[in-house]
Amino acid sequence: MLIKEYRVVLPLTVEEYQVGQLYSVAQASKDNTGGGEGIEVVKNEPCDHAEFGKGQYTYKIYHLDGKVPRWIRKIAPKGSLEIHEEAWNCYPYCRTVLKNPDYMKDNFSLIVETWHKDGCADIDNVHNLDKDKLKQREVVLIDIGNDPIDPASYKEDEDPTKFKSEKTGRGPLTGKWQESASPVMTCYKLVSFEFKWFGLQTFMERKGIEFNKNLFTMFHRQLFCWLDKWHGMTMGDIRELEEKTKAELDDQRQNGEAKSTMKFGD
Repeated sequence: MLIKEYRVVLPLTVEEYQVGQLYSVAQASKDNTGGGEGIEVVKNEPCDHAEFGKGQYTYKIYHLDGKVPRWIRKIAPKGSLEIHEEAWNCYPYCRTVLKNPDYMKDNFSLIVETWHKDGCADIDNVHNLDKDKLKQREVVLIDIGNDPIDPASYKEDEDPTKFKSEKTGRGPLTGKWQESASPVMTCYKLVSFEFKWFGLQTFMERKGIEFNKNLFTMFHRQLFCWLDKWHGMTMGDIRELEEKTKAELDDQRQNGEAKSTMKFGD
């Protein structure tokens, strides 16, 4: 099992991020659904987590046939390219579990636990890991303004170094922007990835970790550059958006054209 903690710093308050995250998830889902592939929202309902309190539970299925490398599609058995996601958003804590119950069962799991905290990535052990897990953990800082991205994924209107918010005056994010940003908060994302398949385990775990870093980088670039679209929305607005998005995803998946902005490797 690989354990990495990604720390994503953003020029937002923790309260703002809650709305921005949910808006961006809904938008990104639409950008990756169509032609029989993409994201199916099975459940989206209130929950009461035994440890972290009240929140929102979601259950999604990712239909990934066209989003994985061709060589995997050729050898993949039926059912192996569907990932099931359960998520408990008990903000400011979130837990997401991805599995492949129809094929790999207990041989595959990807768990992302996130704490959202004020400050600039300065909490050393926000997840309260024991000594053994701390030895395994590698901390990776993500700078949405300066970290390189795949040129094929670049969009000028989603470039934090060029975006300036009309509503808040924040941005562009250039140079050592994290040192002067106000407000500032950090997403502490602890990723635990396990893939038990003889001959492929090391390769797939490495690819899975690479994919998560790219995903977190691209998602938070978009979240910041979409700031003027979601800033000022209420949680009531977000729940209405999620209901509308679910209907749109069902229609796009069944009737729309395939989209491939989210890829799991080459």
